[in-house]
Parts: sequence; C-alpha cells; structure tokens
Amino acid sequence: MSISGEPTLRALLQRRDLGLTMVSPETGLPHGSLDRPLRWVHSSDLADPTPFLSEDLALLTTGTQFDEAVAIDTYVGRLADRGVLGLGFGTEVHRSGIPAELIAACASHGMPLFEVPYRTPFIAVARAHSEAIAAQAYARRSWALDTQRALALAALRPHGLDATIAELGRRLDVWSGMFDAAGALTVSHPRDAVDARVLDELGSRVVEILTRGLEAGQSLSIGDHSFMLFTVGRGGHLRGVIALAVDTLDPEARSVVTSVIAMAGLALEQSEQLARSRRRLHAQLLGSLLADDPALARRVLGSLPAAPVVVAVAADAPAGPLTDWWERYRAEHGTAVFLAESEDGVTLCLSVGDEALLDEVAARFGIRIGVSDPEGYDSFARAHAQALTALRQHGTHGVARYADTVGSSILTALATDEARLVAESRLAPIREQDARTGSELERSLRTWLEHDAKAESAANALGVHRHTLRTRIAQAGALLDIDLSTFPARAELWTVLQTARD
Repeated sequence: MSISGEPTLRALLQRRDLGLTMVSPETGLPHGSLDRPLRWVHSSDLADPTPFLSEDLALLTTGTQFDEAVAIDTYVGRLADRGVLGLGFGTEVHRSGIPAELIAACASHGMPLFEVPYRTPFIAVARAHSEAIAAQAYARRSWALDTQRALALAALRPHGLDATIAELGRRLDVWSGMFDAAGALTVSHPRDAVDARVLDELGSRVVEILTRGLEAGQSLSIGDHSFMLFTVGRGGHLRGVIALAVDTLDPEARSVVTSVIAMAGLALEQSEQLARSRRRLHAQLLGSLLADDPALARRVLGSLPAAPVVVAVAADAPAGPLTDWWERYRAEHGTAVFLAESEDGVTLCLSVGDEALLDEVAARFGIRIGVSDPEGYDSFARAHAQALTALRQHGTHGVARYADTVGSSILTALATDEARLVAESRLAPIREQDARTGSELERSLRTWLEHDAKAESAANALGVHRHTLRTRIAQAGALLDIDLSTFPARAELWTVLQTARD
C-alpha cells in the first residue's frame, strides 16, 4: 500500500531550504530508486562504514577517506550491497567538487549521488528528514483516528458489517471483501475491481484456511494480485475471512484492520446468537411437520416450499455454514427452503423443482445427503423416513435418492447386523470346508445361482467341468442340510449369500 507523504530520498532532495542537488541522472538509476521509503540519514567518513549502517538510509560523507587510497568503486559497491539508498557528498569541506571517479562508481552501481553544499550542515539534512518522519507519523495517526470514527459510523448503518468492510476498502484505497464461514464472498468493494476468476481462486484459498482453522493474517499472491487475509473468530469457531488487495500494511493501517476484525467478530457473534434461536425454533417446527401437520410452520414462517416437496437429511453437515449458504441462495434467487437440525442430521425440505441444488450442496460441503421421493406435507414423516433410509444405505459423499436405493435391491434394506450374523452362521460349514480343503464351495454356489442354477454356463464361468460343479453343489447342499433342487431353498441361499460379509 502506498502511503501519501512518506519520507523518501526524492522528498528530501526537493527541500529547497537544504539546497541539495542531484548529480546522478535519474534515467540511469534503477526504477523507483528515489521513491523508496527512507528510514534515516547518517554521516560517516569511515573507509568502510557498512558494519555500522542499516539498510534503507542515505549516507553523507565529505570524502576524507578517499585520501587513504580507498578504492572508490569498492566503497560504493559495499554501500549498494548493504542497501544504502543514496550517497550525499559534502563539497568544499575537504574537497572541491565531487571526484569524477565517485560519479562513475555511483553510476555503475545504480547508487543515487547528490551534492550537499557547503552552507548546509549534515545535521540539518538529518534533522529535516527526522522532522519529515515525525510529520508523516502524525499524519498517519490522525488518519487512523479519523478512519476509526468513520468505521464506527459505518457500523451503525443498516447492514453495518457490509458497510464497515466497504468503508475499510475506501479508507485504505484498496479492494476489500468479506467471506463467510462457508467460504462464500458476501461483500466486495469495489464490486468489479478484481476479476471473477481471481476471486474464485481466492475463495478456494479462503476455504482451505477456514478448514484448517488458521487464525493469523496471511499474505498470498494470485497472478499479479496480492492479498492479505484476516480470519474473524477464534480457532475452532472461525466465522469468516476479511480480504484486502494489498501486499503490506503499516502499523496504523494494521491497527485499523484489527479493530474491524473485532467489530466483525462482535457483529457475527450477535448474528450467531439470533441464528441459534432461529435453529431452535426450526427444530420445534420440524416436530410439527413430522406429525404431518404443516399448519404451525406456515403460521410461524408465513410460507413453506410449494408441494410436492422432497425431504433431505444431510449427515455430518456443518449446520452454520450450510444454513448461511441456503440463506444467501434464497436471498439471491428467491428459492424457498425449510432447514432444521435434529439428532438425525440437518433436515431440508424444498420443492421438487429445486431438488438438483442438493447435488451442488453435497459437492460443495463434501457431505452425504439422503433424499426422499416427492411427497405432500401430509406425508412428511414418510418422506423423512425415506431420506434416512437412503442416507443409511449410502456410505460415500454425494446424494442418495430413495428411489434409487429401493430400485437397487430390497435385500440391501434387510441387511441388518442381526441378519448378517445369521447369514454368516448359516454359511459357516461350507466356509470351514473351503478354508480346510480349498474346495471353493461358496464361490461355486454364488456363480451357479447367478447363472440361474444352470450347470453348463456356471461351469464355464468357473473354468471347471460341469460334473465337478454338480459335485460341489451336492457337497454344499449336504453341508448346509438343504435341498438345492427346490426354488425356496435356492432363494433362501441366495439371500444368505447376499447378506453375509465376504
């Protein structure tokens, strides 16, 4: 961030009362050499003063050290390597004029060289610069106080947090943004100052920071853009991120940002308290909907998503960010949704036409969602049960629809822990035989039943003779004590094989 009035070598050279004269042509200097922040002005005639110098200062000398056969080019090179921003030569004190060799060495090393006339004491140059530093510091403190007042007034406006973030950007003269706990950009000022693709990438970085629970401010670059990110909230309870399109902040600007972070945290905490009350209310309304009575919910909320609706249950879902996402989507697109928390997870109810949004939500938050068939509010409890059934049958991230779950196999719904235990006990005799002799009776039974109990095709699939397969089937039937020539016995065995763990 560029700070107006910051003390630089150029500003020092422009002081008419000092009478300083630039000797090095600016066109031959590295770009911006005269405009870098100048920390201090020091004077020394040592042959090698660099051990006593810090970077980003200007050095004043009368050149007495050059009487001791000091190599001027080496002298200037050391200054350049130390980070000295400029060399002032006091003329008519020890030497008349500036040595040509010094002018050439400064040009070679890109070191700005200026003349300090005899009438100007070195102490006057140092004092002038210290006064400029003090004036600049006072100006920055005044700016910080004025900015704090402006931010306090912004916080009192409607949508105070949004107004505060926008005012912060205006005062710093940079783009400013606010991301919520779900990593979505909720405030952008100026709105079109940063390319949408850059903001998408920035949003991905913000989600990573929120996921990792980092609290400290971070700097990052995306293409030609530099940003500083500041989390709002405490570790484990981060509520968002404030982003600024800036690569650095001076202490005054950082103090202003710190106050905005505190204000944002307070505002979001108050908002969270209201959200908690709202979540408790919705949980109670969910109870009335599960009684297939939407009357109370309609009276409290004013309206519900238009029927027919689908009911969805999200497992392990971050309730706060999920609610924020739906609230923002509803505000932007007018999409009606009912959302409530319960022991089963987060329950969502939305019109059938909006069902595709559930796939987007599952992908965005990396969660599992079970979805019911379309139903009316008089069958809400059944739809909720369907969503739970679909959710329990679905072990990976994404959306599981009840219709697909039922269509895949009714055996899946019957595969309880108790049923698996019975099935494994039933298959124990042939599994023990397989383990003892390597007879592959279980594999042969599965393949035989998959081929509709036809020995020829099943034997081909197994790579054995059909007589060998018939012998295995007979042996398995004897071990299991069932007659596999009958359909009920085969159906029972197929169910056992499907239910037992491999």
